[in-house]
Parts: sequence; C-alpha cells; structure tokens
Amino acid sequence: MLENYISVGIDVGSSFSWMSIVDPQENIILKPFKVIHNNSDSLKRALSEIKKAEELHSLKSRTFLESTGIYHFPLFCYLMESGFEAFVINPLIIHSIKNYGIRKVKNDKIDSIGLAKLGLKKDLKTSVLPTKLVLELRSLCRKYYELVDTRSSYVNRLKTDMHTVFPQYLDIFSDITGSTSIMILKEYSTPDKILRGHRTTVIEKISKCSRKGLFKATIKYEQLIQAAKASKIFGCNIDSIYFNISINIKLIEELNSAINSILEQIHSLVEANYSDEFVKQVYWLDSIPGIGFLSAVTIMCEIGDFSSFKNPKQLFAYFGLDPSVNQSGNFNATEVHMSKRGSRIARRAIFAVALASIRTKRNGEAINPILHEYYIKKSSSKPKMVAIGAVMHKVCNFILPSYGMKQILNLELLRSIV
Repeated sequence: MLENYISVGIDVGSSFSWMSIVDPQENIILKPFKVIHNNSDSLKRALSEIKKAEELHSLKSRTFLESTGIYHFPLFCYLMESGFEAFVINPLIIHSIKNYGIRKVKNDKIDSIGLAKLGLKKDLKTSVLPTKLVLELRSLCRKYYELVDTRSSYVNRLKTDMHTVFPQYLDIFSDITGSTSIMILKEYSTPDKILRGHRTTVIEKISKCSRKGLFKATIKYEQLIQAAKASKIFGCNIDSIYFNISINIKLIEELNSAINSILEQIHSLVEANYSDEFVKQVYWLDSIPGIGFLSAVTIMCEIGDFSSFKNPKQLFAYFGLDPSVNQSGNFNATEVHMSKRGSRIARRAIFAVALASIRTKRNGEAINPILHEYYIKKSSSKPKMVAIGAVMHKVCNFILPSYGMKQILNLELLRSIV
C-alpha cells in the first residue's frame, strides 16, 4: 500500500460522469471535469488528466467510483484495462460525505470532489470486484428471482379470476398451476365444457397428467363435476375473464420454461467450473442441511468470496440482518428491527434457508435438528418472525466459520457453533 497517492473521485451517471482529482493534502488538482461515456475523446482526455496529475506530483493515482448498479461497471473496467487502480465504494459510505461542508449543497460536481477526498481515508472500505464467473451466476440468479416473482403475480391474478367465475375450482386443486389443473383449464376452460366433456376421456386425461390410477382420477372428476354444477348457482359467467385466464396460463407456462432454462444454465456453469475455488464454496454450502443448491449459489454470488468477511457480524451487516440501533443519551428504542440495508437477494436466500432448516420431514424428522431445536426454544418465548430472524443469524454463524475445515459438516460441529 502506498503511503501517499493522488485521489480521483468520479460521480457516475448513466451517460456521463463528473471527475475531480485531489492531492494527499486534499488540495484540488483538477476541478470537476465532465466525462462523456460514449465519447472516446472525452474518455481519453480523462485518462490524460489523471496521467498528467501523476507526473506533476510524482505519485500514483487511485480512482474511486460510487457503486451505481450497472452504470459504474463499464467505466470501472475501462480504467482497470487502461492500467489505473480503481475502487468501488458502497453508496452508504458515500452518503457520509454529503454534509462535510457547512452549506447545504448537493450536485454531481461537489460529490466528485467529496469522493476524491473520501478516497484519501486510510481506513476506507472498498468493494471487491467479483470474478467473471461470479458476475455471470449472479446475473442468472437475480433474473431467476425476478421471473419467480413475476410468475407469482400471474398466479395470483389467475386465482383472482377463477374466484370470480369458478370459485369452487380452487377447492379441488391445492396447486392451481399443477399439470393436471393447467390441463383442465386449457382443454375444459369453463364449467359448461367440464359438464359436456366425455366422462371416460376426462378421467383418462386426469390419470395421465397426475400419474395416478383411474380410481383417484375418477374421484377428482366427480369433484370437478360437482364444482361445475355449483358454479351455476354461485359464480359469474363473464367471457372476458375466461379470456384473461387463458392469457395468464400462457404467460405462466412461458415463465416456467424461462425459469427452467435459467436453472439449467446455472447448473451448467457450476459444473463446467467444478475446480474453481468459488464453486468449491458453493458445494460446501450445498452440503449443509437445509441449504439447497440454488440457495447456495445465490448466497455465494452475493457474498462473492468468504475471504471478504472476517467474522459473522460482518456477514449480518452485509445481508442487512443487523439491528438498526436507535439510542441517544438515556433513550433506548424498545422496538428494534433489521436494518435491511444489505443485499435483498442474499437476505431472501438466507430466509429461505432458515425456513427449510426448521421444517420436518413426513416421518417427523427435522431437516436440520440443531436449528429446529433452536427455533422451538426461541419461538416458545418470542414471536414467530423474531425466532426465524434468530435462526437466520445462526445460519450465518455456521456458514462463515465452518468453511475451510477439513471434516464434513456434522451435528456436533453445528452444536458447537450454534
């Protein structure tokens, strides 16, 4: 690490950014300079100004950019490929520079100067750039959850429409988007069509879709007939809603196909890089009871690498699981909630792991006996969601310190950590 360096601050925008340069004493070398992203001359001039400042002060430079989702990444890569040191700063850290002056001034030019001065702090925490594999898997995982959420919204719309025109149908199928239910809705979309359908044909189709015998298929058929008759008494026959139902079914099927394609791509990428250290960490997480393959990939993609965190508390904060403290003088807030300032996707995956860990199998055996026991103990004196939040903390406790141990995860190891 260099003791002294000139600091370059770049406030990143979608089509252009503002760049400022300061020396180790926080004196401004270059006043805010506009860098247009799609203009090669503007980009070259920005590099020229940095080199000129390096030569003038006989010091190396470090460039600091705010993490802005997608906009900072091309500029970051451009600087790195041009031979400069570049670092990305979390927006929450940058927020601390907004009030460094007495006057309340907020614009991109001032922010670029503040970024440059912030870059001179010796204890500044910067983000680690993920590898290409991590970026690819992260993109796929985030798209997966986006499509799953979209699918859920269409399923809810489908249930709403069915509740209007055929409310009795919802009591027959536990999963309205299951293969048997979708077949019925596509081929016998209205109660009238169900009543007119050939009994033997419908029963055979139900048996084939459900992969169950004719006896159970016959029972399901009789339930459909009774529901169709009941809808004549209680139900609204609106053609446009039946049309909406057919559209929603098509969209749900397309989303199912897209979601399956993403899962296949994730599996292919992981298998193709089985010797990569990152993938080894994914397999390690997947071996822990209660953590599935997709959750393991998601958590690791959001973490990037275990080495980024020294202890579980840092992981809590990164996931936004740490408590938001509200204390001043003798006042202490009694209601403390999760800060939720970290990765939303990672927090979602940890929540799914916590739920899976406290479940039991059909024979009553716990998926993760240690966490299940811990949850039962907590839920006896705390609200359900508070107890689940405590389990989420314990999941982080044994995710981080366990990796690197040579032994396979066992209950004694979990017990010692929990």
